[in-house]
Amino acid sequence: MARTAAAILLLLWCVGGGRSEFFAQEILAVPPSEFVGSVESTMSVIRQVVSTVAPFVNAFGDFRQRNAVSDCLDLMDLSLDQMSLSISAMQHPYGKGNGTGNAAVDMRTWLSGALINQDTCKEGFDGTDGLVRDLVAGSLDQITSLVYDILSTIKSVPKFYGNEVVGRLNGRKLIGDDRFPEWIRPRDRRLLQSGPGFQADAVVAADGTGNFTRISEAVHAAPDYSTKRFIIYVKGGVYNEYVEISKKKWNVMLIGDGINSTVISGNRNFIDGWTTYRSATFAVKGQGFIARDLTIENTAGPEKHQAVAFRSDSDLSVIFRCAIRGYQDTLYAHSQRQFYRECTITGTIDFIFGDGTVVFQSCEITARKGLPNQKNTVTAQGRKEPVENTGFSIQFSKISGEADLLADLNATQTYLGRPWRSYSRTVIMQSYIGEAIRPEGWLEWNGNVGLDTLFYAEYMNYGPGAAVQNRVKWPGFHALSASSEAVNYTVAQFIGGNAWLPATGVRYSAGFGV
Repeated sequence: MARTAAAILLLLWCVGGGRSEFFAQEILAVPPSEFVGSVESTMSVIRQVVSTVAPFVNAFGDFRQRNAVSDCLDLMDLSLDQMSLSISAMQHPYGKGNGTGNAAVDMRTWLSGALINQDTCKEGFDGTDGLVRDLVAGSLDQITSLVYDILSTIKSVPKFYGNEVVGRLNGRKLIGDDRFPEWIRPRDRRLLQSGPGFQADAVVAADGTGNFTRISEAVHAAPDYSTKRFIIYVKGGVYNEYVEISKKKWNVMLIGDGINSTVISGNRNFIDGWTTYRSATFAVKGQGFIARDLTIENTAGPEKHQAVAFRSDSDLSVIFRCAIRGYQDTLYAHSQRQFYRECTITGTIDFIFGDGTVVFQSCEITARKGLPNQKNTVTAQGRKEPVENTGFSIQFSKISGEADLLADLNATQTYLGRPWRSYSRTVIMQSYIGEAIRPEGWLEWNGNVGLDTLFYAEYMNYGPGAAVQNRVKWPGFHALSASSEAVNYTVAQFIGGNAWLPATGVRYSAGFGV
């Protein structure tokens, strides 16, 4: 019966006539008109918050307060886009448009992003007098509640990508590449793996031998809302600048001359008055962003507390063979679907954090020595509600410590993660876990908060820090033994790719295969 239902659903997915109505009935727990009405009402409340906050942009001498106001305006603008995309996907579910072609998963992703933006807005006012936060806190909480209700109307359904049902653990098929999820188009796959023969749309060179001397100038030259890839080649050198790729800049690709050759460097931080969100050396919102062969760093150091190197809200984005270096809060995977392959990520406290839906594959994740008496946490995933499809999955990677940390393990205790929010979700599988990681593995955030509701899991890891016998005994921790459980956190299931392609051959396993 289940196979028959799936076949019928697949047939209806592929044929014409009445498909939108069928989609709405199968995906939504409410009539389409009610869904659209709820989204539009929520957007109206968001616009009210924008109109309330906007006059305060230049109203304060307080540097941190101004940054917090700017953050809030940017985040509300992002929420409006995410809500609009959700309406469009519901009304036109069978074209890829701005997503993957799986409208239900796309909608859940965008609405999950819209859910968390209000919390990020409020967090930006930490360290201020709280005047603006108090003014809009009620409206922000209302938006969060409304988005939660909308998310709850989207049913869980089988995942369809193209013309097949995905997620079969042992399913195999031919494909021409072994490193990237299915949303990466063939031309982009070639670019990600090509040598120096690619054709760039813009060349950045600090020595003046390119079209631009600053990366920000090249990004500004990229067309808005482009469906074509805009390639920026950044020659080797150190670029001391802050780069932000706005929501209008779609499909931008940065190619460097290699880790340690092309370096984008900044030192913004919380102590100097920046919000965590705005401290990023490099930030991207535009969908479809790709970066290859470069380093992004924040050199503020551990004494400056939160200091982001890279922040991303870019849906369907790929970071390949890059280094992301910092101390506290190095990588802010704030929202949407992101894929990191063969990257080096270093830091101290919560150095991979955010509420994105993210897979890290074949990455070097390395803890550093911070301030005396600090505890390191590799991850701080921020899933707030169970209806969100967000979380972190770390696969085929190496989690270890730098040499000075390993030389004195008792001086800096290092953990795999801690629950930033109540439904925090992080899965580590098929990875090397080094001796830097404490036997208990995971650290509480605030007493017992979230320990029953979080989902932390480990599956088929190895190395001196991988033993699970002495792990925390929280209800939310799981030492997975069955592949049928772990498969949910492979790329095929978790971020909507057909599968991870784990080896160098043309065949792949949709789950774990090598």
